[in-house]
Amino acid sequence: MTSAVETSLALLRDISSVAEMKDLAGKGYAPSQRPKVNSHIHLPPNFSAFNTVQQAVDLASEQSVGVLGVSNYYDYDVYGPFIKLAKSKKIFPLFGLEIICMIDDLRKAGVKINDPGNPGKMYICGKGITRFAKMTPQGSRLLNLIRKNDSTRMDAMIQATEKVFSQRGLPTGTNINSAVEMIVKRHGSPRQTVYLQERHIAQAFQEATFARVNPEARIEKLNTVFGAATKARNSDDFVTVQNDLRTYLLKAGKPAFVDETFIGFEDAYKLILELGGYPCYPTLADGNSPICAFEEPVERLIQNIKDRNVHTAEFIPVRNAPDVLSKYVKAMRAAGLAITAGTEHNTLDLIPIEPTCKNGVPIPEDLKQIFWEGACVAAGHQFLSLHGQIGFVDSNGNPNPNYKTAEDRITAFAKLGAAVIRKYQET
Repeated sequence: MTSAVETSLALLRDISSVAEMKDLAGKGYAPSQRPKVNSHIHLPPNFSAFNTVQQAVDLASEQSVGVLGVSNYYDYDVYGPFIKLAKSKKIFPLFGLEIICMIDDLRKAGVKINDPGNPGKMYICGKGITRFAKMTPQGSRLLNLIRKNDSTRMDAMIQATEKVFSQRGLPTGTNINSAVEMIVKRHGSPRQTVYLQERHIAQAFQEATFARVNPEARIEKLNTVFGAATKARNSDDFVTVQNDLRTYLLKAGKPAFVDETFIGFEDAYKLILELGGYPCYPTLADGNSPICAFEEPVERLIQNIKDRNVHTAEFIPVRNAPDVLSKYVKAMRAAGLAITAGTEHNTLDLIPIEPTCKNGVPIPEDLKQIFWEGACVAAGHQFLSLHGQIGFVDSNGNPNPNYKTAEDRITAFAKLGAAVIRKYQET
């Protein structure tokens, strides 16, 4: 599969030379109309609203989304077919990743970052990654460490969950192999690309329960297993049952919880750079109430991001009220951070591909322009990285030294990215 991914990447690298693209960017070459953009979705075998990559690309095309970014956890072979399918629909692909890490001093201080339940736990994204087909030795080492830690924990959680189910009168026979097989059958994903997530565990036990318990007896049986009343509206409400299973059994302090083993921020940061990308801070803001201490007020968040040599941020606006989103995005952009937005699509809810604010409220037009600019920055970095050149940041994560200010750098990369996107869509 690696060679297939490399072949797919060539479709992007070879659309033009760097010199030609910089010349076109200088002449204002860009799409005639700003396309709809989503810079962050998850594709199977990650837990995803989409059954297949084809479905995700087809829906994006039907909904006139012109730029689509993927930010999967821990395996990137799916990016190969994604590139080819996106190309067939003239959708420009952005490549990212998502990592969970721990900042020990903030954990000890009880500071919540962008995980409202766990002090010190940070989600960090990489944007514009390009070396996911042929990784550096350091990149492979770090990614394999993450995979090993995560897989060990998922196995332990499945065993603990099966123990709870058995003790409470509903043995299911679920194990790590059957959970992986569930994903393989559902999505057609190669087994070696499957890395389980907590949501997969909940799905596996929910499906096993529904297969073993008749609808008329499910609610009572679930209440017994959970040790609490399910919030399910009816006996077929599988999404709520999965959420309840996580709440009552898998979360910290619950009977099937297993302590997480995280890499540190420095290693997560290094992995992103080793894969050719740049670090990006995913902002929760009022996606939690109260807003996490790391992110409130926005001026503190900006300083916290910059102190860690991170120069971009991202929002999942469906979590946010329009006024809060506007306050945060505008302040962060004014402070010299490039900003993107996405939907994740990491639940089974098949929401629209183009991001919206909370309750489906449209994103204000001025923010859409900022998010488009951020996507263009990613496209520009991605293009230069594919050609072996310094992108938005260098190999140490420092701002590209060819630009005097953050504003100059964002503007230049946005122009380059816009030119790349248009060239790709016309090729």
